Amino acid sequence: MHARTAFLTAALACAAGFAHADGLSALEAFVKSARNGRAEFTQTVTAPPRDGQAARSRNSTGSFAFQRPARFRFDYRQPFPQVIVADGQTLWLHDVDLNQVTARNQAVVLSATPAALVASAPDLVSLQRDFELRNAPDRDGLEWVQATPKARDGQVASVLVGLRGNALAVLEILDSFGQRSVLRFDKLELNVALPPGTFEFKPPAGTSVLRQP
Repeated sequence: MHARTAFLTAALACAAGFAHADGLSALEAFVKSARNGRAEFTQTVTAPPRDGQAARSRNSTGSFAFQRPARFRFDYRQPFPQVIVADGQTLWLHDVDLNQVTARNQAVVLSATPAALVASAPDLVSLQRDFELRNAPDRDGLEWVQATPKARDGQVASVLVGLRGNALAVLEILDSFGQRSVLRFDKLELNVALPPGTFEFKPPAGTSVLRQP
């Protein structure tokens, strides 16, 4: 999975919070209480081993912001600059090295992705329209929820959501090709004043723009 598709991973971060009985309760508290937020992230993508070779991983870092309903932004800094913006109508993917922007209908591509888990849905009932949700065993000091898309024809096979208190700490995403993407969030701030224009995007002059359904 190319790093720019991390919007499927769509996300948020770790922060101190109140104890919950289980991961589902923690997830519900997060989606209800977090109106917006920003964080730093590290992403590790590991491809499955092939032809007897060991699995290979690559790392990316950057910043993330979100605002309900349905707005978020990923700014990848390392190793390659990329920008992903959901403005409520359109999902923009800007590959700086390729000098290319892809624009897609946000409602079509995001309903059953990790972005819905962290930045769009107002409550668990909304999430359960697109995901089968169940508690997973606690580990690494976190409470976990396993989310499986009900639609079996997408790129995402399953998502593990790790929560600390009433906020997200980790997303572990397994795609339909066996590739695993782990996003870890740090320096989370919730319900803050975000700069005007955070979720606006205008393709830079001279950039090739591809519009897809």
